Amino acid sequence: MTTRALTLQIPAPLAHELDALGRELVAELLERGLRQWRTDRALDRYLAGDITLTAAAEHAGITRTELARQAHVRGIEPPTSAETLAEELA
Repeated sequence: MTTRALTLQIPAPLAHELDALGRELVAELLERGLRQWRTDRALDRYLAGDITLTAAAEHAGITRTELARQAHVRGIEPPTSAETLAEELA
């Protein structure tokens, strides 16, 4: 993986804490945060009816099974209609 420097302004206490963690851990935290953010946005769009669960999983960059698990943890029940059922079974 190629790397790139990133400059951002954050509160001093957070900067000190991140400095103490080390680069690899900070990179891992950023990756986890971005993955969670993408999942949250995808589930928001799914709940709004903008996209199917399959499309939401693609937008989140995770498997459909994992997104369904994340939805279940949040108490999100899949809407059922003949159209969504046919699309999900395709």
